[in-house]
Amino acid sequence: MAEVQFRFRDDEPVADPGVTVDAFGEQTNAAAVRLEPGDDARDLLPHLDRIRLVEVNFPVFGDGRGYSSARILREAGYTGELRAVGDVLVDQIAFMRRCGFDAFAPDVALDPADAEAAFGRYADVYQPTTDGRAPIWAKRHG
Repeated sequence: MAEVQFRFRDDEPVADPGVTVDAFGEQTNAAAVRLEPGDDARDLLPHLDRIRLVEVNFPVFGDGRGYSSARILREAGYTGELRAVGDVLVDQIAFMRRCGFDAFAPDVALDPADAEAAFGRYADVYQPTTDGRAPIWAKRHG
């Protein structure tokens, strides 16, 4: 399992490994779950109150289904840690953060300076997401 390199939360990190979505439904004491690209994040919605960590696996950088999973969970009210794991690249992390990810465990460690620059690169945004930042068009008409 990759080490968490960036975490934007103040609570204690969850050390438990994430179980599969299928196994999670059978385990009443599991607090961490791992979503794979073919899993449906909506299966977790009835259990959000007991989940402390959702790891979303990005096995290859071109698979964007994890972005949708993050947004589904955050829009449904999930407040626990949402961790992007796998083939997480520096050019994706700002967009992942906007979708609701608050922790990152890339397979290959990212250069901290590059990551800091990526997180702060865009002062204005164009689409509304779960991060609460007003899109530029809303500022213009507000």
